Amino acid sequence: QDCDGLIVRSATKVTADVLAVAERLQVVGRAGTGVDNVDVEAATRKGVLVMNTPTGNSLSAAELTCGMILCLARQIPQAAASMKEGKWDRKKYMGMELNGKTLAVLGLGRIGREVATRMQAFGMKVIGYDPVMSPETSATFGVEQLPLEQIWPRCDFITVHTPLLPSTTGTGRVPVWGGLGGSRGSPPAAHGTPRAGLLNDSTFAKCRRGVQVVNCARGGIVDEGALLRALQSGQCGGAALDVFTQEPPKDRELVNHPNVISCPHLGASTREAQSRCGKEIAMQIVDMATGKGLTGVVNGQALSKAFAPQTKPWITLARALGTVLRVAAKQAQGSVQACTLGTPLREAGSYLTPAVAAGVLAGGAQKDVTLVNALLLAQEAGLKVTNTHSDTAPEPDSGSGVLQVSLQGTPHRAAGTVQGSTPVLRELSGATFKQPAPLAGPILIYKAKASELSTLPALLGLLGKVGVQLQSYHSSSVVAGEQWSVVGLSAPLADLSELKPRVTEVFQLNL
Repeated sequence: QDCDGLIVRSATKVTADVLAVAERLQVVGRAGTGVDNVDVEAATRKGVLVMNTPTGNSLSAAELTCGMILCLARQIPQAAASMKEGKWDRKKYMGMELNGKTLAVLGLGRIGREVATRMQAFGMKVIGYDPVMSPETSATFGVEQLPLEQIWPRCDFITVHTPLLPSTTGTGRVPVWGGLGGSRGSPPAAHGTPRAGLLNDSTFAKCRRGVQVVNCARGGIVDEGALLRALQSGQCGGAALDVFTQEPPKDRELVNHPNVISCPHLGASTREAQSRCGKEIAMQIVDMATGKGLTGVVNGQALSKAFAPQTKPWITLARALGTVLRVAAKQAQGSVQACTLGTPLREAGSYLTPAVAAGVLAGGAQKDVTLVNALLLAQEAGLKVTNTHSDTAPEPDSGSGVLQVSLQGTPHRAAGTVQGSTPVLRELSGATFKQPAPLAGPILIYKAKASELSTLPALLGLLGKVGVQLQSYHSSSVVAGEQWSVVGLSAPLADLSELKPRVTEVFQLNL
Protein backbone atom coordinates (compact mmCIF):
# COMPACT_ATOMS: atom_id res chain seq x y z
CA GLN A 1 0.00 0.00 0.00
CA ASP A 2 2.91 2.37 0.55
CA CYS A 3 4.90 1.47 -2.59
CA ASP A 4 5.34 3.68 -5.64
CA GLY A 5 6.77 0.88 -7.79
CA LEU A 6 6.34 -2.90 -7.97
CA ILE A 7 8.65 -5.37 -9.76
CA VAL A 8 7.39 -8.91 -10.42
CA ARG A 9 8.37 -12.00 -12.35
CA SER A 10 5.93 -14.41 -13.99
CA ALA A 11 4.54 -16.14 -10.87
CA THR A 12 3.21 -13.02 -9.13
CA LYS A 13 -0.28 -11.96 -10.23
CA VAL A 14 -0.95 -8.22 -10.24
CA THR A 15 -4.73 -8.27 -10.29
CA ALA A 16 -7.30 -5.48 -10.22
CA ASP A 17 -7.73 -6.12 -6.49
CA VAL A 18 -4.01 -5.68 -5.88
CA LEU A 19 -4.01 -2.46 -7.88
CA ALA A 20 -7.07 -1.17 -6.01
CA VAL A 21 -5.33 -1.26 -2.63
CA ALA A 22 -1.99 0.04 -3.91
CA GLU A 23 -2.95 3.68 -3.60
CA ARG A 24 0.50 5.13 -4.27
CA LEU A 25 1.50 2.76 -7.05
CA GLN A 26 2.79 4.45 -10.19
CA VAL A 27 4.56 1.67 -12.09
CA VAL A 28 4.55 -2.13 -12.36
CA GLY A 29 7.72 -3.61 -13.79
CA ARG A 30 7.66 -7.13 -15.21
CA ALA A 31 11.12 -8.71 -15.22
CA GLY A 32 10.50 -10.61 -18.43
CA THR A 33 8.49 -10.35 -21.62
CA GLY A 34 4.93 -11.56 -21.09
CA VAL A 35 2.57 -9.42 -19.01
CA ASP A 36 -0.41 -11.79 -18.91
CA ASN A 37 0.09 -12.00 -15.11
CA VAL A 38 -0.62 -8.25 -14.88
CA ASP A 39 -4.13 -6.81 -15.33
CA VAL A 40 -2.98 -4.19 -17.82
CA GLU A 41 -6.49 -2.80 -18.37
CA ALA A 42 -7.00 -2.21 -14.63
CA ALA A 43 -3.53 -0.65 -14.38
CA THR A 44 -4.25 1.66 -17.30
CA ARG A 45 -7.57 2.75 -15.81
CA LYS A 46 -5.80 3.66 -12.59
CA GLY A 47 -3.03 5.48 -14.42
CA VAL A 48 -0.36 2.94 -13.45
CA LEU A 49 2.40 2.40 -15.98
CA VAL A 50 3.24 -1.19 -16.92
CA MET A 51 6.73 -2.01 -18.19
CA ASN A 52 8.48 -5.17 -19.31
CA THR A 53 11.95 -6.19 -20.47
CA PRO A 54 11.23 -7.51 -23.96
CA THR A 55 14.86 -8.23 -24.82
CA GLY A 56 16.11 -9.62 -21.52
CA ASN A 57 15.25 -13.29 -22.02
CA SER A 58 15.14 -13.43 -25.83
CA LEU A 59 18.37 -15.38 -26.23
CA SER A 60 17.52 -17.87 -23.51
CA ALA A 61 14.05 -18.53 -24.96
CA ALA A 62 15.49 -18.87 -28.46
CA GLU A 63 18.17 -21.32 -27.33
CA LEU A 64 15.60 -23.45 -25.48
CA THR A 65 13.46 -23.54 -28.63
CA CYS A 66 16.42 -24.70 -30.70
CA GLY A 67 17.16 -27.37 -28.09
CA MET A 68 13.54 -28.53 -28.26
CA ILE A 69 13.74 -28.89 -32.05
CA LEU A 70 16.88 -31.00 -31.71
CA CYS A 71 15.26 -33.14 -29.01
CA LEU A 72 12.21 -33.76 -31.19
CA ALA A 73 14.36 -34.75 -34.15
CA ARG A 74 16.44 -37.26 -32.17
CA GLN A 75 14.11 -38.12 -29.23
CA ILE A 76 16.94 -37.33 -26.83
CA PRO A 77 14.86 -37.03 -23.60
CA GLN A 78 13.05 -40.34 -24.27
CA ALA A 79 16.33 -42.12 -25.03
CA ALA A 80 17.96 -40.69 -21.90
CA ALA A 81 15.01 -41.81 -19.75
CA SER A 82 15.22 -45.28 -21.29
CA MET A 83 18.91 -45.54 -20.42
CA LYS A 84 18.16 -44.62 -16.80
CA GLU A 85 15.70 -47.51 -16.74
CA GLY A 86 18.53 -49.85 -17.72
CA LYS A 87 17.39 -50.31 -21.33
CA TRP A 88 19.37 -50.19 -24.60
CA ASP A 89 16.72 -49.38 -27.24
CA ARG A 90 18.74 -48.33 -30.28
CA LYS A 91 16.06 -49.32 -32.78
CA LYS A 92 13.18 -47.68 -30.90
CA TYR A 93 14.61 -44.17 -31.05
CA MET A 94 15.20 -43.74 -34.78
CA GLY A 95 15.44 -40.00 -35.44
CA MET A 96 15.71 -37.65 -38.40
CA GLU A 97 18.23 -35.12 -39.68
CA LEU A 98 17.34 -31.44 -39.57
CA ASN A 99 19.32 -30.72 -42.71
CA GLY A 100 16.92 -30.11 -45.60
CA LYS A 101 13.82 -30.00 -43.38
CA THR A 102 11.45 -27.01 -43.43
CA LEU A 103 10.88 -25.02 -40.23
CA ALA A 104 7.93 -22.62 -39.95
CA VAL A 105 8.45 -19.76 -37.50
CA LEU A 106 5.16 -18.06 -36.63
CA GLY A 107 6.07 -14.66 -35.24
CA LEU A 108 9.33 -13.07 -36.39
CA GLY A 109 10.03 -10.76 -33.48
CA ARG A 110 13.16 -10.91 -31.37
CA ILE A 111 12.89 -14.56 -30.33
CA GLY A 112 11.53 -15.86 -33.63
CA ARG A 113 14.34 -14.14 -35.50
CA GLU A 114 17.00 -15.63 -33.22
CA VAL A 115 15.52 -19.13 -33.69
CA ALA A 116 15.38 -18.70 -37.47
CA THR A 117 19.01 -17.66 -37.84
CA ARG A 118 20.27 -20.44 -35.55
CA MET A 119 18.32 -23.24 -37.20
CA GLN A 120 19.57 -22.22 -40.64
CA ALA A 121 23.01 -23.28 -39.38
CA PHE A 122 21.62 -26.84 -39.29
CA GLY A 123 20.68 -26.61 -42.94
CA MET A 124 16.97 -26.07 -42.33
CA LYS A 125 14.86 -24.06 -44.80
CA VAL A 126 13.00 -21.47 -42.73
CA ILE A 127 9.65 -20.05 -43.73
CA GLY A 128 7.56 -17.78 -41.54
CA TYR A 129 4.65 -15.47 -40.99
CA ASP A 130 4.41 -12.11 -39.27
CA PRO A 131 1.62 -9.64 -40.12
CA VAL A 132 3.74 -6.63 -39.16
CA MET A 133 7.15 -7.39 -40.62
CA SER A 134 7.60 -6.94 -44.35
CA PRO A 135 8.79 -9.88 -46.49
CA GLU A 136 11.78 -7.77 -47.51
CA THR A 137 12.85 -7.39 -43.87
CA SER A 138 12.50 -11.09 -43.05
CA ALA A 139 14.42 -11.97 -46.20
CA THR A 140 17.46 -10.16 -44.78
CA PHE A 141 17.79 -12.93 -42.17
CA GLY A 142 16.88 -15.76 -44.49
CA VAL A 143 13.17 -16.26 -43.85
CA GLU A 144 10.65 -16.52 -46.67
CA GLN A 145 7.30 -15.15 -45.56
CA LEU A 146 4.15 -16.91 -46.71
CA PRO A 147 0.41 -16.74 -45.88
CA LEU A 148 -0.58 -19.16 -43.12
CA GLU A 149 -2.63 -21.26 -45.52
CA GLN A 150 0.52 -21.91 -47.56
CA ILE A 151 2.65 -22.63 -44.51
CA TRP A 152 0.67 -25.54 -43.02
CA PRO A 153 1.25 -28.09 -45.82
CA ARG A 154 4.90 -27.18 -46.39
CA CYS A 155 6.57 -27.47 -42.98
CA ASP A 156 8.16 -30.36 -41.10
CA PHE A 157 8.51 -28.36 -37.88
CA ILE A 158 6.42 -25.47 -36.51
CA THR A 159 7.53 -23.16 -33.70
CA VAL A 160 5.29 -20.36 -32.38
CA HIS A 161 6.57 -17.04 -31.04
CA THR A 162 3.45 -14.91 -30.77
CA PRO A 163 2.12 -12.90 -27.83
CA LEU A 164 -0.82 -14.21 -25.82
CA LEU A 165 -3.77 -12.43 -27.45
CA PRO A 166 -7.43 -13.32 -28.06
CA SER A 167 -6.52 -13.93 -31.70
CA THR A 168 -3.85 -16.50 -30.83
CA THR A 169 -5.76 -18.21 -28.04
CA GLY A 170 -9.09 -18.27 -29.86
CA THR A 171 -11.20 -16.23 -27.45
CA GLY A 172 -12.67 -14.19 -30.28
CA ARG A 173 -12.47 -13.22 -33.94
CA VAL A 174 -10.20 -10.24 -33.73
CA PRO A 175 -7.23 -8.97 -35.75
CA VAL A 176 -4.39 -11.45 -35.73
CA TRP A 177 -1.45 -10.40 -33.56
CA GLY A 178 -0.68 -6.83 -34.66
CA GLY A 179 2.93 -7.08 -33.52
CA LEU A 180 4.98 -10.09 -32.59
CA GLY A 181 7.72 -10.14 -30.02
CA GLY A 182 8.98 -6.65 -30.67
CA SER A 183 8.39 -6.34 -34.41
CA ARG A 184 7.93 -2.78 -35.54
CA GLY A 185 5.62 -1.29 -38.11
CA SER A 186 2.08 -0.22 -38.75
CA PRO A 187 -0.76 -2.51 -37.63
CA PRO A 188 -1.79 -4.93 -40.35
CA ALA A 189 -5.21 -5.35 -41.80
CA ALA A 190 -7.46 -7.56 -39.70
CA HIS A 191 -7.37 -11.27 -40.36
CA GLY A 192 -10.08 -13.48 -38.87
CA THR A 193 -8.94 -16.52 -36.92
CA PRO A 194 -11.05 -19.41 -35.63
CA ARG A 195 -12.25 -19.68 -32.07
CA ALA A 196 -9.41 -22.02 -31.12
CA GLY A 197 -5.66 -21.77 -30.69
CA LEU A 198 -3.50 -20.69 -33.59
CA LEU A 199 -2.78 -24.40 -34.08
CA ASN A 200 -6.08 -26.27 -33.82
CA ASP A 201 -7.97 -29.18 -35.34
CA SER A 202 -8.48 -27.30 -38.59
CA THR A 203 -4.85 -26.25 -39.03
CA PHE A 204 -3.44 -29.62 -37.95
CA ALA A 205 -5.55 -31.24 -40.69
CA LYS A 206 -3.82 -29.03 -43.27
CA CYS A 207 -0.30 -29.93 -42.09
CA ARG A 208 1.96 -32.69 -43.33
CA ARG A 209 1.39 -35.95 -41.51
CA GLY A 210 3.91 -36.27 -38.69
CA VAL A 211 4.52 -32.53 -38.30
CA GLN A 212 6.54 -31.59 -35.19
CA VAL A 213 5.33 -28.69 -33.00
CA VAL A 214 7.22 -26.49 -30.52
CA ASN A 215 5.63 -23.98 -28.13
CA CYS A 216 8.01 -22.04 -25.91
CA ALA A 217 5.91 -18.85 -26.09
CA ARG A 218 2.64 -18.94 -24.14
CA GLY A 219 0.18 -21.66 -23.20
CA GLY A 220 -3.00 -21.57 -25.28
CA ILE A 221 -1.42 -20.55 -28.57
CA VAL A 222 -1.49 -24.24 -29.44
CA ASP A 223 -4.91 -25.79 -28.71
CA GLU A 224 -3.89 -28.52 -26.25
CA GLY A 225 -6.95 -30.69 -26.95
CA ALA A 226 -6.36 -30.51 -30.70
CA LEU A 227 -2.66 -31.26 -30.19
CA LEU A 228 -3.46 -34.38 -28.16
CA ARG A 229 -5.88 -35.60 -30.82
CA ALA A 230 -3.30 -34.97 -33.56
CA LEU A 231 -0.66 -36.89 -31.56
CA GLN A 232 -3.03 -39.82 -31.00
CA SER A 233 -3.89 -40.00 -34.70
CA GLY A 234 -0.29 -39.59 -35.85
CA GLN A 235 -1.07 -36.35 -37.70
CA CYS A 236 1.39 -34.71 -35.27
CA GLY A 237 4.58 -36.72 -34.87
CA GLY A 238 5.80 -35.00 -31.73
CA ALA A 239 5.50 -31.89 -29.61
CA ALA A 240 7.86 -29.97 -27.35
CA LEU A 241 6.08 -27.78 -24.82
CA ASP A 242 7.56 -25.36 -22.31
CA VAL A 243 4.25 -23.63 -21.59
CA PHE A 244 0.68 -24.70 -20.87
CA THR A 245 -2.77 -23.16 -20.64
CA GLN A 246 -2.81 -24.04 -16.94
CA GLU A 247 0.49 -24.04 -15.12
CA PRO A 248 1.24 -26.49 -13.68
CA PRO A 249 -1.10 -28.60 -15.85
CA LYS A 250 -3.58 -30.67 -13.88
CA ASP A 251 -4.59 -32.82 -16.83
CA ARG A 252 -1.44 -34.89 -17.42
CA GLU A 253 -2.61 -36.76 -20.52
CA LEU A 254 -0.74 -34.46 -22.90
CA VAL A 255 2.42 -34.32 -20.76
CA ASN A 256 2.44 -38.11 -20.40
CA HIS A 257 2.13 -38.81 -24.12
CA PRO A 258 5.28 -40.67 -25.27
CA ASN A 259 5.88 -38.25 -28.16
CA VAL A 260 5.70 -35.13 -26.00
CA ILE A 261 8.72 -33.41 -24.49
CA SER A 262 7.77 -30.98 -21.75
CA CYS A 263 9.49 -28.53 -19.41
CA PRO A 264 8.08 -26.48 -16.49
CA HIS A 265 8.22 -23.09 -18.26
CA LEU A 266 12.01 -22.77 -18.43
CA GLY A 267 12.26 -20.33 -21.34
CA ALA A 268 13.80 -17.55 -19.24
CA SER A 269 15.33 -19.85 -16.63
CA THR A 270 19.00 -19.18 -17.20
CA ARG A 271 21.30 -17.35 -14.85
CA GLU A 272 22.08 -14.87 -17.59
CA ALA A 273 18.45 -14.10 -18.47
CA GLN A 274 17.33 -13.76 -14.86
CA SER A 275 20.19 -11.43 -14.09
CA ARG A 276 19.68 -9.44 -17.30
CA CYS A 277 15.91 -9.03 -16.81
CA GLY A 278 16.28 -8.06 -13.16
CA LYS A 279 18.91 -5.44 -13.93
CA GLU A 280 17.03 -4.10 -16.94
CA ILE A 281 13.70 -3.57 -15.16
CA ALA A 282 15.44 -1.99 -12.16
CA MET A 283 17.32 0.43 -14.42
CA GLN A 284 14.18 1.20 -16.42
CA ILE A 285 12.37 2.24 -13.24
CA VAL A 286 15.37 4.26 -12.03
CA ASP A 287 15.54 6.03 -15.41
CA MET A 288 11.82 6.75 -15.21
CA ALA A 289 12.07 8.11 -11.65
CA THR A 290 15.03 10.34 -12.49
CA GLY A 291 13.50 11.54 -15.76
CA LYS A 292 16.22 10.06 -17.96
CA GLY A 293 13.86 8.16 -20.21
CA LEU A 294 11.23 5.49 -20.56
CA THR A 295 11.65 2.10 -22.24
CA GLY A 296 9.72 -1.15 -22.31
CA VAL A 297 6.34 0.56 -21.88
CA VAL A 298 3.35 -1.75 -22.36
CA ASN A 299 0.34 0.50 -21.77
CA GLY A 300 1.59 4.01 -22.40
CA GLN A 301 3.70 3.97 -25.54
CA ALA A 302 3.08 7.69 -25.96
CA LEU A 303 5.06 8.25 -22.78
CA SER A 304 8.24 6.83 -24.26
CA LYS A 305 9.02 10.24 -25.77
CA ALA A 306 7.50 12.19 -22.90
CA PHE A 307 10.59 11.89 -20.71
CA ALA A 308 12.98 13.55 -23.14
CA PRO A 309 14.08 16.94 -21.72
CA GLN A 310 12.90 18.81 -24.82
CA THR A 311 9.39 17.33 -24.65
CA LYS A 312 8.60 17.94 -20.97
CA PRO A 313 7.76 21.67 -21.41
CA TRP A 314 5.47 20.78 -24.31
CA ILE A 315 3.58 18.27 -22.16
CA THR A 316 3.23 20.95 -19.49
CA LEU A 317 1.95 23.34 -22.17
CA ALA A 318 -0.56 20.79 -23.47
CA ARG A 319 -1.94 20.18 -19.98
CA ALA A 320 -2.15 23.91 -19.33
CA LEU A 321 -3.93 24.66 -22.61
CA GLY A 322 -6.39 21.83 -21.92
CA THR A 323 -7.14 23.30 -18.51
CA VAL A 324 -7.49 26.83 -19.91
CA LEU A 325 -9.88 25.54 -22.57
CA ARG A 326 -12.03 23.67 -20.02
CA VAL A 327 -12.32 26.66 -17.68
CA ALA A 328 -12.96 29.14 -20.49
CA ALA A 329 -15.60 26.90 -22.09
CA LYS A 330 -17.04 25.85 -18.72
CA GLN A 331 -17.33 22.25 -19.89
CA ALA A 332 -15.27 19.08 -20.22
CA GLN A 333 -17.38 17.31 -22.83
CA GLY A 334 -17.60 17.34 -26.60
CA SER A 335 -14.85 17.14 -29.20
CA VAL A 336 -11.49 18.74 -28.55
CA GLN A 337 -9.00 19.03 -31.38
CA ALA A 338 -5.30 19.34 -30.67
CA CYS A 339 -3.40 20.67 -33.67
CA THR A 340 0.40 20.65 -33.77
CA LEU A 341 1.96 23.21 -36.11
CA GLY A 342 5.55 23.15 -37.31
CA THR A 343 7.99 20.40 -38.32
CA PRO A 344 9.53 20.11 -34.79
CA LEU A 345 6.14 18.80 -33.57
CA ARG A 346 5.53 16.36 -36.42
CA GLU A 347 5.71 13.31 -34.09
CA ALA A 348 4.48 15.07 -30.95
CA GLY A 349 0.76 14.32 -31.27
CA SER A 350 1.18 10.88 -29.66
CA TYR A 351 2.09 12.36 -26.29
CA LEU A 352 0.53 15.84 -26.50
CA THR A 353 -2.98 14.51 -27.21
CA PRO A 354 -3.24 12.59 -23.89
CA ALA A 355 -1.67 15.59 -22.14
CA VAL A 356 -4.42 17.87 -23.52
CA ALA A 357 -7.03 15.34 -22.36
CA ALA A 358 -5.46 15.27 -18.89
CA GLY A 359 -5.62 19.06 -18.74
CA VAL A 360 -9.29 19.19 -19.78
CA LEU A 361 -10.17 16.57 -17.17
CA ALA A 362 -8.12 18.18 -14.39
CA GLY A 363 -10.23 19.32 -11.48
CA GLY A 364 -13.22 17.27 -12.59
CA ALA A 365 -14.84 14.17 -11.17
CA GLN A 366 -12.01 11.93 -12.41
CA LYS A 367 -9.17 11.54 -9.97
CA ASP A 368 -5.55 10.64 -10.65
CA VAL A 369 -5.64 11.56 -14.34
CA THR A 370 -2.27 10.73 -15.93
CA LEU A 371 -0.94 10.42 -19.45
CA VAL A 372 -1.47 6.66 -19.09
CA ASN A 373 -5.24 6.79 -18.52
CA ALA A 374 -6.20 10.25 -19.83
CA LEU A 375 -7.66 9.16 -23.18
CA LEU A 376 -9.56 6.26 -21.59
CA LEU A 377 -11.06 8.48 -18.87
CA ALA A 378 -11.82 11.19 -21.43
CA GLN A 379 -13.79 8.74 -23.56
CA GLU A 380 -15.78 7.61 -20.54
CA ALA A 381 -16.49 11.25 -19.62
CA GLY A 382 -17.92 11.97 -23.09
CA LEU A 383 -14.83 13.81 -24.28
CA LYS A 384 -13.26 13.03 -27.64
CA VAL A 385 -9.73 14.32 -28.21
CA THR A 386 -8.28 14.13 -31.72
CA ASN A 387 -5.00 15.28 -33.22
CA THR A 388 -4.05 16.89 -36.51
CA HIS A 389 -0.75 18.25 -37.75
CA SER A 390 0.57 20.82 -40.22
CA ASP A 391 4.24 21.43 -40.96
CA THR A 392 3.55 25.15 -41.27
CA ALA A 393 3.64 27.21 -38.06
CA PRO A 394 2.93 30.96 -37.80
CA GLU A 395 5.75 33.40 -37.21
CA PRO A 396 7.60 34.02 -34.98
CA ASP A 397 7.26 30.42 -33.74
CA SER A 398 8.00 28.52 -36.97
CA GLY A 399 11.30 27.29 -35.54
CA SER A 400 9.82 25.85 -32.34
CA GLY A 401 6.21 25.03 -33.25
CA VAL A 402 2.76 25.87 -31.92
CA LEU A 403 0.09 23.80 -30.19
CA GLN A 404 -3.55 24.81 -30.73
CA VAL A 405 -6.48 23.27 -28.81
CA SER A 406 -10.09 24.03 -29.63
CA LEU A 407 -13.52 22.88 -28.54
CA GLN A 408 -15.37 22.12 -31.73
CA GLY A 409 -18.69 23.88 -32.21
CA THR A 410 -17.66 26.75 -29.93
CA PRO A 411 -15.46 29.85 -30.36
CA HIS A 412 -13.15 28.67 -27.60
CA ARG A 413 -9.56 28.10 -28.66
CA ALA A 414 -6.18 28.37 -26.96
CA ALA A 415 -2.74 28.28 -28.57
CA GLY A 416 0.72 28.33 -27.12
CA THR A 417 4.36 27.50 -27.61
CA VAL A 418 7.48 26.89 -25.54
CA GLN A 419 10.08 29.61 -25.09
CA GLY A 420 13.25 28.15 -23.65
CA SER A 421 11.71 25.73 -21.19
CA THR A 422 8.66 27.87 -20.34
CA PRO A 423 5.20 27.14 -21.77
CA VAL A 424 3.50 30.35 -22.89
CA LEU A 425 0.04 31.37 -24.11
CA ARG A 426 -0.08 32.90 -27.60
CA GLU A 427 -3.82 33.10 -28.27
CA LEU A 428 -7.11 32.77 -26.41
CA SER A 429 -10.46 32.67 -28.22
CA GLY A 430 -9.23 34.73 -31.16
CA ALA A 431 -7.29 37.29 -29.14
CA THR A 432 -3.51 37.19 -29.56
CA PHE A 433 -0.78 38.05 -27.06
CA LYS A 434 2.02 40.08 -28.63
CA GLN A 435 4.12 39.22 -25.60
CA PRO A 436 3.28 35.59 -24.77
CA ALA A 437 1.99 34.96 -21.26
CA PRO A 438 3.80 32.33 -19.14
CA LEU A 439 1.61 29.40 -18.10
CA ALA A 440 3.13 28.45 -14.77
CA GLY A 441 2.20 28.72 -11.12
CA PRO A 442 -0.93 30.53 -9.89
CA ILE A 443 -2.40 32.65 -12.68
CA LEU A 444 -5.51 34.80 -12.97
CA ILE A 445 -7.15 35.15 -16.39
CA TYR A 446 -9.88 37.68 -17.02
CA LYS A 447 -11.66 39.36 -19.92
CA ALA A 448 -12.82 42.96 -19.67
CA LYS A 449 -13.86 45.80 -21.91
CA ALA A 450 -10.83 47.55 -23.34
CA SER A 451 -12.39 50.87 -22.36
CA GLU A 452 -12.61 49.81 -18.69
CA LEU A 453 -9.36 51.31 -17.42
CA SER A 454 -10.07 50.75 -13.71
CA THR A 455 -9.79 46.96 -13.81
CA LEU A 456 -6.03 46.69 -13.35
CA PRO A 457 -5.87 49.31 -10.53
CA ALA A 458 -8.72 47.49 -8.78
CA LEU A 459 -6.81 44.20 -9.10
CA LEU A 460 -3.64 45.76 -7.72
CA GLY A 461 -5.59 47.12 -4.79
CA LEU A 462 -7.07 43.69 -4.11
CA LEU A 463 -3.63 42.07 -4.25
CA GLY A 464 -2.27 44.65 -1.81
CA LYS A 465 -5.06 43.92 0.67
CA VAL A 466 -4.40 40.19 0.81
CA GLY A 467 -0.62 40.35 0.52
CA VAL A 468 -0.35 38.58 -2.86
CA GLN A 469 2.34 39.77 -5.25
CA LEU A 470 1.88 40.40 -8.96
CA GLN A 471 4.56 38.37 -10.76
CA SER A 472 3.67 39.18 -14.37
CA TYR A 473 1.00 40.87 -16.47
CA HIS A 474 0.17 40.30 -20.14
CA SER A 475 -2.76 41.62 -22.15
CA SER A 476 -4.10 40.48 -25.50
CA SER A 477 -5.24 42.26 -28.62
CA VAL A 478 -8.75 43.75 -28.57
CA VAL A 479 -11.53 41.66 -30.11
CA ALA A 480 -15.08 43.08 -30.25
CA GLY A 481 -14.08 45.78 -27.76
CA GLU A 482 -12.76 43.31 -25.18
CA GLN A 483 -9.36 41.93 -24.28
CA TRP A 484 -7.93 39.15 -22.15
CA SER A 485 -5.39 39.64 -19.38
CA VAL A 486 -3.18 36.94 -17.88
CA VAL A 487 -1.77 37.76 -14.45
CA GLY A 488 0.94 35.73 -12.72
CA LEU A 489 0.47 35.70 -8.93
CA SER A 490 2.59 34.64 -5.96
CA ALA A 491 -0.44 32.80 -4.53
CA PRO A 492 -4.07 32.16 -5.55
CA LEU A 493 -6.73 34.65 -4.50
CA ALA A 494 -9.33 33.34 -2.09
CA ASP A 495 -12.09 35.75 -3.16
CA LEU A 496 -12.72 37.31 -6.58
CA SER A 497 -15.97 39.08 -5.71
CA GLU A 498 -14.41 42.58 -5.79
CA LEU A 499 -13.12 41.95 -9.32
CA LYS A 500 -16.18 40.31 -10.90
CA PRO A 501 -18.27 43.52 -11.38
CA ARG A 502 -15.48 44.97 -13.55
CA VAL A 503 -14.94 41.96 -15.87
CA THR A 504 -17.02 39.79 -18.17
CA GLU A 505 -15.10 36.59 -17.41
CA VAL A 506 -12.57 35.63 -14.74
CA PHE A 507 -10.99 32.39 -13.56
CA GLN A 508 -7.93 31.18 -11.69
CA LEU A 509 -5.60 28.29 -12.44
CA ASN A 510 -2.68 26.77 -10.57
CA LEU A 511 -0.43 25.28 -13.26
